[in-house]
Amino acid sequence: MFAADSNVAPAPPKDNSAPVISWKQIIGPVEPFLEAVSLRLGAQVEAFDPAITPYADYALNGQGKQLRPALVALTANAFGKPSDAHITIAVIIEMVHLATLVHDDVMDEAEIRRRKLTIAANWGNDIAVLFGDCLFANALRLAASFPTPEVCRAVASATNTVCSGEIIQNQHKRDFSFTRERYFKVLEMKTAELFALSCELSAFLSTANPERRQSLREFGLAFGTAYQLYDDCVDLFGSEESAGKSLGSDLAQGKLTLPMLLLWERANATDRHRVQAVVQSWQPESVKSIVELLAKYDTLSGSLEIFETYLQRARASLEDLPHSTGRSNLAGLTEYLARQTRALEVVA
Repeated sequence: MFAADSNVAPAPPKDNSAPVISWKQIIGPVEPFLEAVSLRLGAQVEAFDPAITPYADYALNGQGKQLRPALVALTANAFGKPSDAHITIAVIIEMVHLATLVHDDVMDEAEIRRRKLTIAANWGNDIAVLFGDCLFANALRLAASFPTPEVCRAVASATNTVCSGEIIQNQHKRDFSFTRERYFKVLEMKTAELFALSCELSAFLSTANPERRQSLREFGLAFGTAYQLYDDCVDLFGSEESAGKSLGSDLAQGKLTLPMLLLWERANATDRHRVQAVVQSWQPESVKSIVELLAKYDTLSGSLEIFETYLQRARASLEDLPHSTGRSNLAGLTEYLARQTRALEVVA
């Protein structure tokens, strides 16, 4: 699931007496659900005009992490069992997510996604932008098929939030006045919002009461923010083999993530000038000097402390839910992500 899964040795749990939950234990109970989501997502190819089915088939039949569908299923398991409607919700959210990735690849000039050429690299930016729009539209069409307008409103609102977050991030490329507070707001908007939507709509379909729906939304926001923090740290403190990409790819696009913001806050005037010069005229070989400065100011430890506060917030939001395998496995996700993130200390 995570970039560090197979290539970075997991750090031991802080409490050596605590049981270590594996990814297989977490996801095993919902694997049939995830398979059903994959099949139905692939079947969505037929919803597109025949002239653009090659793009739809290419995008919809690529196997991703399926983390958002997993959140839908695990949330449903907290109240009973997932239904066919839960599968549809998972497909909708995956299509919104895929649309954002297609557009991201255009903006980032990315050539590889999920170990194959991006839509933009294969067919050009014009096709990619328009096809991403088609994915958004088809997701909303499916959402409108529910008998209640609440589903479509929630999907439309989340889509607007995600796209707004991306815009704000792009407005602040290479901008060292970009505050920590603004950074976390962007993470919540562009990444955590779809995690929250997955949990909230799943709880809604499971007829959970409003208080529990809100608790699960808060879980999704906190866990999604922690997940993006992990991803941002992998980009600077991971290994290229485990990340599956060159380190510093965020900086290459001018994106200032938490480690860089901490570096800016802690650095002396001389090092600030050096950081600013490197970022403004970025070259691939600049990674080494940035990594040295990140280590000098201990930004990994600082980032991990903040990361842990979001995981604690996620765990706290589950306390009022009924005891169930679904609740246990949602909590297990936070433990699993914590181990993957602490493994970065070994690499660094």
